Amino acid sequence: VNSSPTLLLLLVVGEYCSFFRSSLKYHVIKYVSILCFRGFFPARVMRTFLKDPSTKRNIPIQAIGLSLYESLPDTTEEQLGNMVVRTQWLGPPNNLLGRRALIVDEVDDSRTTLHYAVTELKKDVEMALLDLPESQRDAARTKFAIFVVHNKLKPKSGVLPSDIPYYAGAEVNDVWLDYPWEMKDIDEHDRLAALAQK
Repeated sequence: VNSSPTLLLLLVVGEYCSFFRSSLKYHVIKYVSILCFRGFFPARVMRTFLKDPSTKRNIPIQAIGLSLYESLPDTTEEQLGNMVVRTQWLGPPNNLLGRRALIVDEVDDSRTTLHYAVTELKKDVEMALLDLPESQRDAARTKFAIFVVHNKLKPKSGVLPSDIPYYAGAEVNDVWLDYPWEMKDIDEHDRLAALAQK
């Protein structure tokens, strides 16, 4: 049996996602929105466990792209770590109306990008609701929930609305997390992880 740090972390992420599914019974998910490029792997694992109750099929994944630390064209040094840059966004916001959407990310660090995503998604939904008769708006309002693999135990710069359910696979200290799916050389990643354990 291969007990590399990569395999162990992948198993743990799967375990978190499986546990999360069982705690989500009341929040029937019909849609997954992925926060940032870093949330793709956990969202894909999560999709394995979440089915549309009416069709018994896996729910679709849609992506949004946000960057806080990535050096992108037209970003300055001052913007890195201070300003969220939208790199990809959803199509028409009316695609979210009447649905329950799960926002998935790897880590809740400063909460800057998570706060940005929730705020902007809610704004989009409110704008789309204006096209509906007032009597239909409450029923069509999107219900969001959030899942992060790791929540860092530290002061946050962003605040999430209290009406949005929030789930974390694990609470961790404020340390830098390197996920294996981000590594260019997975063998080197595993070697360094094993050294750190000694």
